[in-house]
Amino acid sequence: MPPRDTRSSEELRAVHEGEQYDMRFPSYLGFWKRSVPGYEEAPRFDMYDEPHKKRKQQILNDYPEIEELYGYDTNTIWITAISVAVQMGLAYVFGRVLTDWHWTMLFVAYTIGGSISTQIGIIFHEFTHNLCAATTLQNRWVGNIANIPLPVPLAQSFRRYHLEHHTYQGVYGYDPDLPLEWEIRLIGNDPVKKFFWLIIYGVMYIGRGLAQQKQLSRWELYNWAWTIACDAVIVKVCGWRGMLYLVASVLLGFGLHPGAAHFIQEHYTFRDGQETYSYYGSGNYFWLNIGYHNEHHDFPLVPWTKLPDIRRIAPEYYDNLAYHTSWCAVLYMFVTSSLLAPQSRVVRTLDAHRYARKNLKVPTKEEVQKLSAEKAAFVAKMKKAADMSMEKAKARKIVKSA
Repeated sequence: MPPRDTRSSEELRAVHEGEQYDMRFPSYLGFWKRSVPGYEEAPRFDMYDEPHKKRKQQILNDYPEIEELYGYDTNTIWITAISVAVQMGLAYVFGRVLTDWHWTMLFVAYTIGGSISTQIGIIFHEFTHNLCAATTLQNRWVGNIANIPLPVPLAQSFRRYHLEHHTYQGVYGYDPDLPLEWEIRLIGNDPVKKFFWLIIYGVMYIGRGLAQQKQLSRWELYNWAWTIACDAVIVKVCGWRGMLYLVASVLLGFGLHPGAAHFIQEHYTFRDGQETYSYYGSGNYFWLNIGYHNEHHDFPLVPWTKLPDIRRIAPEYYDNLAYHTSWCAVLYMFVTSSLLAPQSRVVRTLDAHRYARKNLKVPTKEEVQKLSAEKAAFVAKMKKAADMSMEKAKARKIVKSA
Protein backbone atom coordinates (compact mmCIF):
# COMPACT_ATOMS: atom_id res chain seq x y z
CA MET A 1 0.00 0.00 0.00
CA PRO A 2 1.42 3.43 -0.86
CA PRO A 3 2.52 5.50 2.14
CA ARG A 4 0.38 8.44 3.13
CA ASP A 5 1.21 11.95 1.85
CA THR A 6 4.78 11.33 0.72
CA ARG A 7 4.84 13.83 -2.17
CA SER A 8 5.78 17.45 -1.55
CA SER A 9 4.01 20.32 -3.29
CA GLU A 10 7.09 20.79 -5.48
CA GLU A 11 7.02 17.15 -6.58
CA LEU A 12 3.31 17.36 -7.36
CA ARG A 13 3.86 20.48 -9.44
CA ALA A 14 6.62 18.66 -11.33
CA VAL A 15 4.34 15.70 -12.07
CA HIS A 16 1.62 18.01 -13.43
CA GLU A 17 3.99 20.46 -15.10
CA GLY A 18 2.33 22.17 -18.05
CA GLU A 19 -1.15 20.93 -17.05
CA GLN A 20 -3.58 23.80 -16.67
CA TYR A 21 -6.67 21.67 -17.28
CA ASP A 22 -7.51 18.20 -16.05
CA MET A 23 -6.78 16.20 -19.21
CA ARG A 24 -9.03 13.36 -18.09
CA PHE A 25 -11.98 15.31 -19.49
CA PRO A 26 -14.78 14.65 -20.39
CA SER A 27 -15.19 11.19 -18.83
CA TYR A 28 -12.45 11.68 -16.18
CA LEU A 29 -11.16 8.16 -16.58
CA GLY A 30 -7.63 7.80 -15.23
CA PHE A 31 -4.44 7.06 -17.14
CA TRP A 32 -3.41 4.22 -14.82
CA LYS A 33 -3.49 0.48 -15.40
CA ARG A 34 -5.18 -1.60 -12.76
CA SER A 35 -3.11 -3.41 -10.15
CA VAL A 36 -2.57 -7.02 -11.26
CA PRO A 37 -2.25 -9.63 -8.49
CA GLY A 38 0.84 -11.74 -8.95
CA TYR A 39 2.86 -8.91 -10.47
CA GLU A 40 2.05 -6.34 -7.81
CA GLU A 41 1.03 -6.49 -4.16
CA ALA A 42 -0.66 -3.13 -3.60
CA PRO A 43 -3.49 -1.07 -5.10
CA ARG A 44 -2.80 1.20 -8.06
CA PHE A 45 -1.56 4.67 -7.18
CA ASP A 46 -3.06 7.72 -8.93
CA MET A 47 -1.76 11.29 -9.00
CA TYR A 48 -5.16 12.90 -9.66
CA ASP A 49 -8.16 13.71 -7.49
CA GLU A 50 -11.26 11.54 -7.45
CA PRO A 51 -13.15 11.98 -10.75
CA HIS A 52 -16.76 12.61 -9.82
CA LYS A 53 -16.83 16.24 -8.72
CA LYS A 54 -15.19 17.32 -11.97
CA ARG A 55 -17.32 15.04 -14.12
CA LYS A 56 -20.40 16.50 -12.45
CA GLN A 57 -19.23 19.99 -13.43
CA GLN A 58 -18.48 18.81 -16.98
CA ILE A 59 -21.92 17.22 -17.35
CA LEU A 60 -23.69 20.28 -15.96
CA ASN A 61 -21.89 22.40 -18.55
CA ASP A 62 -23.82 20.41 -21.16
CA TYR A 63 -26.97 19.48 -19.24
CA PRO A 64 -27.78 22.04 -16.53
CA GLU A 65 -31.32 20.63 -16.35
CA ILE A 66 -30.02 17.69 -14.30
CA GLU A 67 -30.09 20.01 -11.28
CA GLU A 68 -33.89 19.86 -11.52
CA LEU A 69 -33.63 16.23 -10.35
CA TYR A 70 -32.21 17.28 -6.97
CA GLY A 71 -34.46 16.78 -3.98
CA TYR A 72 -35.90 13.95 -1.90
CA ASP A 73 -38.49 11.20 -2.29
CA THR A 74 -40.74 10.37 0.67
CA ASN A 75 -41.65 7.03 -0.91
CA THR A 76 -38.48 5.77 0.78
CA ILE A 77 -40.19 6.30 4.15
CA TRP A 78 -43.02 3.94 3.16
CA ILE A 79 -40.53 1.35 1.93
CA THR A 80 -38.72 1.68 5.25
CA ALA A 81 -41.93 1.07 7.20
CA ILE A 82 -42.82 -2.01 5.13
CA SER A 83 -39.31 -3.51 5.37
CA VAL A 84 -39.14 -3.00 9.13
CA ALA A 85 -42.65 -4.45 9.60
CA VAL A 86 -41.86 -7.57 7.52
CA GLN A 87 -38.63 -8.27 9.39
CA MET A 88 -40.20 -7.79 12.79
CA GLY A 89 -43.11 -10.02 11.78
CA LEU A 90 -40.72 -12.79 10.70
CA ALA A 91 -38.72 -12.36 13.93
CA TYR A 92 -41.93 -12.93 15.91
CA VAL A 93 -42.92 -15.95 13.78
CA PHE A 94 -39.57 -17.71 14.24
CA GLY A 95 -39.18 -16.55 17.84
CA ARG A 96 -42.61 -17.46 19.18
CA VAL A 97 -44.45 -19.68 16.65
CA LEU A 98 -42.15 -21.80 14.46
CA THR A 99 -39.68 -22.41 17.25
CA ASP A 100 -38.40 -25.76 15.92
CA TRP A 101 -38.10 -24.81 12.23
CA HIS A 102 -34.34 -24.33 12.37
CA TRP A 103 -33.31 -24.89 8.74
CA THR A 104 -36.35 -23.02 7.49
CA MET A 105 -35.37 -20.07 9.65
CA LEU A 106 -31.86 -20.02 8.17
CA PHE A 107 -33.24 -20.30 4.63
CA VAL A 108 -35.65 -17.42 5.22
CA ALA A 109 -32.91 -15.41 6.97
CA TYR A 110 -30.79 -15.64 3.81
CA THR A 111 -33.44 -15.23 1.12
CA ILE A 112 -35.90 -12.78 2.70
CA GLY A 113 -34.16 -11.46 5.79
CA GLY A 114 -30.84 -10.99 4.04
CA SER A 115 -32.51 -9.20 1.15
CA ILE A 116 -34.41 -6.85 3.46
CA SER A 117 -31.32 -6.22 5.63
CA THR A 118 -29.28 -5.17 2.58
CA GLN A 119 -32.21 -3.04 1.38
CA ILE A 120 -32.16 -1.33 4.76
CA GLY A 121 -28.46 -0.68 4.22
CA ILE A 122 -29.44 1.15 1.04
CA ILE A 123 -32.07 3.13 2.95
CA PHE A 124 -29.19 4.18 5.22
CA HIS A 125 -27.48 5.35 2.05
CA GLU A 126 -30.51 7.46 1.08
CA PHE A 127 -31.00 9.11 4.46
CA THR A 128 -27.25 9.82 4.62
CA HIS A 129 -27.63 12.17 1.64
CA ASN A 130 -30.90 13.65 3.01
CA LEU A 131 -32.89 12.06 0.17
CA CYS A 132 -35.83 10.70 2.22
CA ALA A 133 -37.34 13.81 3.77
CA ALA A 134 -37.11 17.60 3.87
CA THR A 135 -34.80 18.12 6.86
CA THR A 136 -31.64 16.52 8.19
CA LEU A 137 -33.38 15.69 11.48
CA GLN A 138 -36.21 13.88 9.68
CA ASN A 139 -33.69 11.94 7.60
CA ARG A 140 -31.73 10.92 10.67
CA TRP A 141 -34.89 9.48 12.21
CA VAL A 142 -35.67 7.57 9.04
CA GLY A 143 -32.25 6.01 9.56
CA ASN A 144 -32.95 5.18 13.21
CA ILE A 145 -36.29 3.57 12.38
CA ALA A 146 -34.70 1.57 9.55
CA ASN A 147 -32.09 0.39 12.08
CA ILE A 148 -34.69 -1.39 14.24
CA PRO A 149 -34.37 -4.86 12.60
CA LEU A 150 -30.56 -4.60 12.59
CA PRO A 151 -29.48 -5.50 16.15
CA VAL A 152 -26.36 -3.30 15.95
CA PRO A 153 -26.32 0.53 15.76
CA LEU A 154 -25.22 1.14 12.18
CA ALA A 155 -27.31 3.98 10.75
CA GLN A 156 -25.52 7.06 12.09
CA SER A 157 -22.03 5.57 11.81
CA PHE A 158 -22.76 4.66 8.21
CA ARG A 159 -23.79 8.26 7.55
CA ARG A 160 -20.59 9.61 9.02
CA TYR A 161 -18.21 7.29 7.18
CA HIS A 162 -20.09 7.24 3.90
CA LEU A 163 -19.93 11.01 3.60
CA GLU A 164 -16.17 10.75 4.18
CA HIS A 165 -16.02 8.18 1.37
CA HIS A 166 -17.59 10.69 -1.01
CA THR A 167 -15.24 13.47 0.09
CA TYR A 168 -12.08 11.36 0.03
CA GLN A 169 -12.79 8.61 -2.49
CA GLY A 170 -9.63 6.54 -2.84
CA VAL A 171 -7.60 8.75 -0.50
CA TYR A 172 -5.39 6.43 1.51
CA GLY A 173 -6.02 6.75 5.24
CA TYR A 174 -9.19 8.80 4.75
CA ASP A 175 -11.57 6.70 2.63
CA PRO A 176 -13.15 4.09 4.97
CA ASP A 177 -14.26 2.05 1.95
CA LEU A 178 -10.69 0.97 1.13
CA PRO A 179 -9.49 -2.45 2.32
CA LEU A 180 -6.98 -2.32 5.15
CA GLU A 181 -3.36 -3.27 4.48
CA TRP A 182 -3.60 -6.49 6.47
CA GLU A 183 -6.70 -7.54 4.50
CA ILE A 184 -4.74 -7.21 1.27
CA ARG A 185 -1.78 -9.16 2.65
CA LEU A 186 -3.83 -11.90 4.32
CA ILE A 187 -6.34 -12.58 1.53
CA GLY A 188 -3.95 -12.14 -1.39
CA ASN A 189 -5.27 -13.77 -4.55
CA ASP A 190 -6.34 -17.10 -3.04
CA PRO A 191 -9.86 -18.04 -4.29
CA VAL A 192 -10.72 -19.83 -1.03
CA LYS A 193 -9.65 -16.86 1.08
CA LYS A 194 -11.50 -14.46 -1.22
CA PHE A 195 -14.64 -16.61 -0.85
CA PHE A 196 -14.56 -16.49 2.94
CA TRP A 197 -13.58 -12.81 2.90
CA LEU A 198 -16.79 -12.07 1.02
CA ILE A 199 -18.76 -14.06 3.60
CA ILE A 200 -17.55 -11.75 6.38
CA TYR A 201 -17.40 -8.60 4.23
CA GLY A 202 -20.08 -6.86 6.29
CA VAL A 203 -18.00 -7.34 9.44
CA MET A 204 -14.89 -6.07 7.66
CA TYR A 205 -16.80 -3.00 6.48
CA ILE A 206 -17.55 -2.09 10.09
CA GLY A 207 -13.97 -2.87 11.09
CA ARG A 208 -12.57 -0.34 8.61
CA GLY A 209 -14.53 2.41 10.30
CA LEU A 210 -13.38 1.29 13.75
CA ALA A 211 -9.78 1.24 12.50
CA GLN A 212 -9.94 5.03 12.13
CA GLN A 213 -10.34 5.20 15.94
CA LYS A 214 -12.63 8.20 15.98
CA GLN A 215 -14.74 9.17 18.95
CA LEU A 216 -18.45 8.47 18.64
CA SER A 217 -20.44 11.51 17.58
CA ARG A 218 -23.54 12.70 19.43
CA TRP A 219 -25.86 11.07 16.90
CA GLU A 220 -23.91 7.83 17.03
CA LEU A 221 -24.44 7.77 20.79
CA TYR A 222 -28.17 8.40 20.23
CA ASN A 223 -28.11 5.49 17.77
CA TRP A 224 -26.54 3.23 20.40
CA ALA A 225 -29.15 4.14 23.02
CA TRP A 226 -31.99 3.74 20.50
CA THR A 227 -30.74 0.33 19.33
CA ILE A 228 -30.22 -1.01 22.85
CA ALA A 229 -33.79 0.02 23.74
CA CYS A 230 -35.20 -1.51 20.55
CA ASP A 231 -33.23 -4.74 21.09
CA ALA A 232 -34.64 -5.04 24.59
CA VAL A 233 -38.20 -4.70 23.27
CA ILE A 234 -37.49 -7.21 20.47
CA VAL A 235 -36.19 -9.82 22.94
CA LYS A 236 -39.21 -9.19 25.18
CA VAL A 237 -41.73 -9.59 22.33
CA CYS A 238 -39.99 -12.06 19.98
CA GLY A 239 -37.66 -13.90 22.35
CA TRP A 240 -33.98 -14.62 21.92
CA ARG A 241 -34.72 -16.86 18.96
CA GLY A 242 -36.39 -13.96 17.19
CA MET A 243 -33.26 -11.90 17.85
CA LEU A 244 -31.19 -14.77 16.46
CA TYR A 245 -33.19 -14.60 13.23
CA LEU A 246 -32.40 -10.89 12.88
CA VAL A 247 -28.69 -11.45 13.57
CA ALA A 248 -28.59 -14.24 10.98
CA SER A 249 -30.34 -11.99 8.46
CA VAL A 250 -27.67 -9.32 8.87
CA LEU A 251 -24.70 -11.69 8.74
CA LEU A 252 -26.03 -13.65 5.76
CA GLY A 253 -27.32 -10.60 3.91
CA PHE A 254 -24.10 -8.60 4.15
CA GLY A 255 -22.00 -11.61 3.21
CA LEU A 256 -22.05 -13.73 0.06
CA HIS A 257 -25.43 -12.41 -1.08
CA PRO A 258 -26.53 -10.71 -4.34
CA GLY A 259 -27.78 -7.74 -2.32
CA ALA A 260 -24.26 -7.15 -0.97
CA ALA A 261 -22.45 -7.62 -4.30
CA HIS A 262 -22.61 -3.88 -4.92
CA PHE A 263 -19.79 -3.47 -2.37
CA ILE A 264 -17.50 -5.21 -4.89
CA GLN A 265 -19.19 -3.80 -7.99
CA GLU A 266 -18.79 -0.17 -7.02
CA HIS A 267 -15.05 0.53 -6.80
CA TYR A 268 -13.01 -2.61 -7.43
CA THR A 269 -11.13 -2.10 -10.69
CA PHE A 270 -12.38 -4.30 -13.53
CA ARG A 271 -10.90 -2.05 -16.24
CA ASP A 272 -7.84 0.18 -16.60
CA GLY A 273 -8.49 3.80 -15.67
CA GLN A 274 -12.04 3.35 -14.28
CA GLU A 275 -12.50 3.37 -10.52
CA THR A 276 -16.31 3.47 -10.22
CA TYR A 277 -18.77 1.07 -11.87
CA SER A 278 -22.54 0.98 -12.24
CA TYR A 279 -24.83 -2.04 -12.37
CA TYR A 280 -27.80 -2.00 -14.75
CA GLY A 281 -29.61 -5.20 -13.85
CA SER A 282 -32.99 -6.21 -12.45
CA GLY A 283 -31.73 -6.08 -8.85
CA ASN A 284 -32.12 -2.30 -8.97
CA TYR A 285 -35.90 -2.69 -8.67
CA PHE A 286 -35.73 -4.14 -5.14
CA TRP A 287 -32.46 -2.57 -4.01
CA LEU A 288 -33.49 1.01 -4.81
CA ASN A 289 -31.24 1.65 -7.83
CA ILE A 290 -28.09 1.26 -5.75
CA GLY A 291 -26.47 -0.07 -8.93
CA TYR A 292 -26.46 3.40 -10.52
CA HIS A 293 -23.22 4.16 -8.74
CA ASN A 294 -21.45 6.39 -11.24
CA GLU A 295 -24.62 8.44 -11.49
CA HIS A 296 -24.90 8.63 -7.71
CA HIS A 297 -21.29 9.71 -7.15
CA ASP A 298 -21.62 12.34 -9.86
CA PHE A 299 -24.91 13.65 -8.43
CA PRO A 300 -25.35 12.60 -4.77
CA LEU A 301 -28.27 15.02 -4.32
CA VAL A 302 -30.50 13.03 -6.69
CA PRO A 303 -32.80 10.46 -4.98
CA TRP A 304 -32.75 6.83 -6.07
CA THR A 305 -36.00 7.11 -8.07
CA LYS A 306 -34.42 9.64 -10.45
CA LEU A 307 -30.93 8.20 -10.91
CA PRO A 308 -31.85 6.48 -14.21
CA ASP A 309 -32.89 9.90 -15.54
CA ILE A 310 -29.30 11.10 -15.29
CA ARG A 311 -28.12 8.42 -17.70
CA ARG A 312 -31.08 9.08 -19.96
CA ILE A 313 -30.33 12.83 -20.12
CA ALA A 314 -26.55 12.48 -20.57
CA PRO A 315 -26.01 9.07 -22.21
CA GLU A 316 -22.64 9.93 -23.78
CA TYR A 317 -21.14 10.28 -20.30
CA TYR A 318 -22.27 6.84 -19.11
CA ASP A 319 -22.82 4.48 -22.05
CA ASN A 320 -19.08 4.35 -22.80
CA LEU A 321 -18.18 3.36 -19.24
CA ALA A 322 -17.81 -0.29 -18.27
CA TYR A 323 -20.76 -1.54 -16.21
CA HIS A 324 -22.17 -4.75 -14.76
CA THR A 325 -25.44 -6.52 -15.51
CA SER A 326 -25.26 -9.36 -12.95
CA TRP A 327 -24.35 -9.15 -9.28
CA CYS A 328 -23.94 -12.93 -9.11
CA ALA A 329 -21.40 -12.66 -11.94
CA VAL A 330 -19.56 -9.94 -9.99
CA LEU A 331 -19.17 -12.26 -6.99
CA TYR A 332 -18.16 -15.20 -9.19
CA MET A 333 -15.58 -13.16 -11.10
CA PHE A 334 -14.08 -11.73 -7.94
CA VAL A 335 -13.58 -15.17 -6.38
CA THR A 336 -12.38 -17.05 -9.47
CA SER A 337 -10.47 -14.46 -11.52
CA SER A 338 -6.72 -14.20 -10.99
CA LEU A 339 -6.97 -10.53 -12.03
CA LEU A 340 -9.17 -9.51 -9.06
CA ALA A 341 -8.28 -9.37 -5.37
CA PRO A 342 -8.66 -6.98 -2.41
CA GLN A 343 -5.75 -4.99 -3.87
CA SER A 344 -7.83 -4.22 -6.99
CA ARG A 345 -8.45 -0.61 -6.03
CA VAL A 346 -7.00 2.76 -6.97
CA VAL A 347 -5.63 4.98 -4.20
CA ARG A 348 -4.20 8.49 -3.94
CA THR A 349 -2.55 10.58 -1.24
CA LEU A 350 -4.39 13.48 0.34
CA ASP A 351 -1.85 15.94 -1.07
CA ALA A 352 -2.23 14.57 -4.61
CA HIS A 353 -6.01 14.72 -4.28
CA ARG A 354 -5.99 18.30 -3.04
CA TYR A 355 -3.38 19.52 -5.53
CA ALA A 356 -5.19 18.14 -8.59
CA ARG A 357 -8.55 19.33 -7.28
CA LYS A 358 -7.27 22.87 -6.75
CA ASN A 359 -4.95 23.36 -9.73
CA LEU A 360 -6.33 21.31 -12.65
CA LYS A 361 -9.41 23.03 -14.07
CA VAL A 362 -12.49 21.63 -15.77
CA PRO A 363 -12.62 22.99 -19.34
CA THR A 364 -15.68 24.77 -20.69
CA LYS A 365 -17.49 23.61 -23.85
CA GLU A 366 -15.38 25.90 -25.99
CA GLU A 367 -12.14 24.88 -24.29
CA VAL A 368 -12.90 21.18 -24.78
CA GLN A 369 -12.86 21.66 -28.53
CA LYS A 370 -9.64 23.71 -28.47
CA LEU A 371 -7.86 21.15 -26.28
CA SER A 372 -8.73 18.04 -28.33
CA ALA A 373 -5.35 17.80 -30.12
CA GLU A 374 -3.37 18.60 -26.96
CA LYS A 375 -5.35 15.98 -25.04
CA ALA A 376 -4.62 13.27 -27.64
CA ALA A 377 -0.86 13.84 -27.30
CA PHE A 378 -1.10 13.98 -23.50
CA VAL A 379 -3.11 10.73 -23.27
CA ALA A 380 -0.60 8.93 -25.52
CA LYS A 381 2.26 10.07 -23.26
CA MET A 382 0.45 8.99 -20.08
CA LYS A 383 -0.51 5.58 -21.49
CA LYS A 384 3.09 4.98 -22.53
CA ALA A 385 4.22 5.80 -19.00
CA ALA A 386 1.59 3.41 -17.57
CA ASP A 387 2.76 0.63 -19.93
CA MET A 388 6.37 1.15 -18.85
CA SER A 389 5.35 1.02 -15.20
CA MET A 390 3.54 -2.27 -15.77
CA GLU A 391 6.55 -3.76 -17.58
CA LYS A 392 8.81 -2.75 -14.68
CA ALA A 393 6.42 -4.47 -12.25
CA LYS A 394 6.55 -7.67 -14.32
CA ALA A 395 10.35 -7.48 -14.46
CA ARG A 396 10.58 -7.07 -10.67
CA LYS A 397 8.33 -10.09 -10.22
CA ILE A 398 10.52 -12.21 -12.52
CA VAL A 399 13.70 -11.14 -10.72
CA LYS A 400 12.10 -11.75 -7.32
CA SER A 401 10.94 -15.26 -8.22
CA ALA A 402 14.20 -16.22 -9.95
